[in-house]
This record gives sequence, structure tokens and C-alpha cells, in this order.
Amino acid sequence: MNTALSKQRLLTELQSSGIRLTSTDTQHVSRRGGAGPSDHQAVTIDGTTIMVPVYTHSARDSDFTIESDKGALLKKSIPISVVGFSQTPRFYALSTAEGIPYSHIATLHSKDVLATTVLQTCIRYESRRKACKFCSIGQSLDAGRTVARKTPEQLAEVARAAVELDGIKHMVMTTGTPIGPARGADVLCDSAKAIKAAVNIPIQAQCEPPADYGWFEKMKLAGIDSLGMHLEVITPELRQKLMPGKAEVSLDTYYEAFEVAVEVFGRGQVSTYILAGLGDTQEVLVETAGKLIDLGVYPFVVPFVPIHGTPLEDHPPPSADFMESVLGPIASMLQQANMLSADIKAGCGRCGACSSLSSYERAETVSNQL
Repeated sequence: MNTALSKQRLLTELQSSGIRLTSTDTQHVSRRGGAGPSDHQAVTIDGTTIMVPVYTHSARDSDFTIESDKGALLKKSIPISVVGFSQTPRFYALSTAEGIPYSHIATLHSKDVLATTVLQTCIRYESRRKACKFCSIGQSLDAGRTVARKTPEQLAEVARAAVELDGIKHMVMTTGTPIGPARGADVLCDSAKAIKAAVNIPIQAQCEPPADYGWFEKMKLAGIDSLGMHLEVITPELRQKLMPGKAEVSLDTYYEAFEVAVEVFGRGQVSTYILAGLGDTQEVLVETAGKLIDLGVYPFVVPFVPIHGTPLEDHPPPSADFMESVLGPIASMLQQANMLSADIKAGCGRCGACSSLSSYERAETVSNQL
């Protein structure tokens, strides 16, 4: 196995198995609960930073451990690599005039990405009958680590500080879905305008498809550079079971919205987050990715991570073999379509830390050059 393949396999195994921590070094940036890559630790291996589960049930039984004083990554007590951690950013030490810590408004993801959940509440999360079974958007709010709504002014203040103090390269804004046909697009527009007036940073916004697709033009004009609309689960029966509220927005609606959004933001600048390991088969995942790529949508396929405190906290993550069988073919299709993560202006696909997909893209590039 060549070096590129060895590295991508290691990254895939780490994201499937997690790392069993033997130290609680508070200088390391980790995430518990909330939206995004929760219960993770940012780990850098040979120049690549990935988010690895560390607080999940499965991670407690992982074969991987870290000797934090040496930065040695061990598998079954055998050293196999050296790792680094994303350190606490300087902007975390600051607070707003109202006394709100900057870290309650936006957080560091990976090593150079600023992320925020503008609305930390969701009409679906508030209903047990409609809530997505894997979602933990309310956990960080309940724990007092964030605020329910971040104002445009707060987001602009924190974004400017994060760029100036910590060299943040791009920003991700997601939101819980509020009441109303805009489904959060209006809130994201107001936030983007304020941020872009304060600092020049590429922004990805994430929301459900708004009822009026005219919002895509408004989002682009507001300064949003790329857009994420997340399918997460594909098979209709699984959608109904795992995310009954969100399943009310049909797959046909998503595909229609994707097509319109690509016309506005451009090919490769619209993406969707897909969770592998919740029951969608390898064939379904790869076939769907191909359909999305044909539309100009980047399929960001990530391994499902069971988050503590959710109904699926005991659901097993997908195996590394399963993820390889999915990510390899998708990377090949992305290469053939010349639609790569490195060309995305901002967001999850460009960051790539929650999936090893980009490492398969790079391995595919090396293979094509040989």
C-alpha cells in the first residue's frame, strides 16, 4: 500500500473508531454537544487536520490512544504516527461589551475555520415527534456554552477578531430551522451582510431549502459565497424514521432547490452533508453522490458519529471498510467531474475535517498523475 493510501486509511479508521483519550488536556480544542462535529477533537496528522470522535461511547473502546505528552498516536499500544492538536484560539479570551464570551458566539472548527449556529433552536428539535434522532443542537445551549440567537453585530465582532488574531480562513454559518417559509435564509442574510462589512472572509451558509428560491439570489448578494443544504439521510423510509420533521421537505424539493442554487452560486459551490452509517446502503450513497455531482452539488459524505444524549447515542458508527467502499468511488467521480473540495470557497466541504473524502480525492489525483 502506498503512502497516500496508508494515510487515507488511517484517517478513515480514526473517524470510524475514534480515539480513547488518556488525558484531559484543556489546551486542546474539543467539542461537546451542540450543532456540527460534536463530541470530537481536532487532530492533525502529517499536515491534515480531521475531527475525531473522543467523547462517544464507541471511542471509549477504540484501539487508538494518544500519549499526549509526546503526541504519539498508538494503535493497540503500538506507536504508528505523531499527532498535533488545534490549540485554544486567542479570540476565545475576549468577550462582548455585554459580557458574552466570544466562544459562545462562534467557535473554532478544525484549525482555521470559524463556525456558528446563528439560531441555536429549531422547530423540529423542540418536538419529540419531529426531531432528528441524531441532532444535539440544544445541548450546548442547555449547558450554557452558547446563546440562543447570535446578532449580526456580535457575529461581525467575533469574525473580525478571529481573522485578525488567529488567521481564520473561512466561516460556516448554520442555523436551526425557525418558523416561516424562509427557513432561516433571512437570518443568514442579515448575518452575512454584517460580517462582510466588518471583515473580508469567505462564508458558507447552511439551511433547509427556503420555500421561495429567490432567497438564493438574496443570499449571494448579502455576501454568502457558498451554500449548504443538507440531505443527511437519503432512503425515504429512513428519512421518515430518523428525521420525521425534516422528511416533510421532500427529496424532490431538495433536488429542485439544488438545481436553482447551482445557477446562483456556481458549480461546486453548493454542497450537501450526507451521514453514512445510518442505514443507507453503499449503492444508494454512491448512486446519490453521482446524481448530485451531475447537478453540480458537492456530496460531503461523513461517517455518522453517535452523540451522547441523543436517541442514537448507542448506534454504532460505520466501519472503516464501509467508508472506504463509499468514499473511494465518490472521490473518483469528483475527480472526473473536476469538482474538488479545494475549489469550494468556504464551508464544510472546503474544510473537509469531518470526513476523509478529501484525502481520497488527493490520492485519486496522485494516481491519475502516475
